[in-house]
Amino acid sequence: MGPRAILVCAALLCARTASAECTGAYAEDLSALSPRAREAERHAPRYVYAVRTTATYECVAYGAGGELRKTKSTQTAHGTAFGYRHDGGDTLLLTNEHVAEWPEVHEGCKRISDSLRIVDSDHDDYAADDIPLTRVVADQALDIAVLRAHTKLDILPWKIGASGKLTARTAVEVRGFPLGEFQAINVGKVISANEHDDYGDWDHDDFVVDALLTSGGSGSPVLAVSCKTGELELVGIFHAHYNAASALNVVVSIDQLRTLMKTLQVPKRAPGEPLIVLDAAARSKLVDAIRGSIDPPYFPLGPLVATANVRGDGTLVWAIFPSDFPRATRPLLVVEDVGGEEGFGSVGRVLVGLRPYPDRDADAQALLLRTLDALRRDAIVALDMRAAPTPASRDAFERAARRRKAYDRMIDGQRELAGALDELAARVHPQTTPIALSQLLH
Repeated sequence: MGPRAILVCAALLCARTASAECTGAYAEDLSALSPRAREAERHAPRYVYAVRTTATYECVAYGAGGELRKTKSTQTAHGTAFGYRHDGGDTLLLTNEHVAEWPEVHEGCKRISDSLRIVDSDHDDYAADDIPLTRVVADQALDIAVLRAHTKLDILPWKIGASGKLTARTAVEVRGFPLGEFQAINVGKVISANEHDDYGDWDHDDFVVDALLTSGGSGSPVLAVSCKTGELELVGIFHAHYNAASALNVVVSIDQLRTLMKTLQVPKRAPGEPLIVLDAAARSKLVDAIRGSIDPPYFPLGPLVATANVRGDGTLVWAIFPSDFPRATRPLLVVEDVGGEEGFGSVGRVLVGLRPYPDRDADAQALLLRTLDALRRDAIVALDMRAAPTPASRDAFERAARRRKAYDRMIDGQRELAGALDELAARVHPQTTPIALSQLLH
């Protein structure tokens, strides 16, 4: 046997050995990609796109003479999206929610308009061939958004995989636009196959890869080689990285995205807190908790502080204090919550700045009902958490931590409500004499 024959046999032996080592669901080396799949990947259509998001904000300030000034500022960012399905003549694309959405308020300025477009790169200044995108659905907890292009674009040529079958050392390929500069392919390995991500408003499952990824690549498809077919499969979407590390990147696992991708609706999930039913039993339990509380029954309503007291006749008296509490102690709003035979209760007297506020228009009445509902729920959860025993096990500790996280999210979501109460207090100037809070409590 000549040298050439020996080399050929050695190559075949290596191929058989590599194939034999691919025994799990996904390969630990991209060399397991079949020749047919490798050729298809080399000539694959462009299914990954650079997305430019632009938002215009209106900023309000006062000039030296006290006059009101309005200025506008524009913010631009870039990310990655990829086509995954045709819908008639349109194309549906996947990306991260944080790529597709700008906050309503940014650095104290209010968003007045925004846009999403497919561009060539972050330095593409020719707008005539940009492709406009619209949002179909966005899920902040999953950090996932579906976008629509009213044209037929190339889509992912590979199947959707099963991220639950990934293991440490699984090889992955990531296609995206690092820093928004150009399309690139990065490779790496899964270094942790199952991590729960509850940072900020996120609440989903991730896996961690060591590929060298950057901003601009958010929304990139993450692919792994199936040992069964030798083809690539979509197993996740890159969405964040650790600031203190160059190769610790987290990927949203694909298994939890299937419903959203198919139905184009945010999936229903179990609430972080048990469902609070505001009925007579809940009121009785809350009244007992307030009366039996050793500490003052203060609790947050968004960024504000509220309290609850029980009068001798069983009426709940809610008081919400201004943002500079305790320097300022006169409540923004006081609401009497009168008990009845059925349900939690009904609205009694309402006072703004400790002055009666009987003549309320429909908008003000709706705001008061929303506020009363939030006060009841916030107080129930806050006093229940305050009375909970110290966790006696790791599982109990983690359950308590998840509950506090859900509570913090609920409170953070009430910022708009608190702002509306501030506006109400500034707008309403009753001419009647203020009533002492102590009179309302007895």
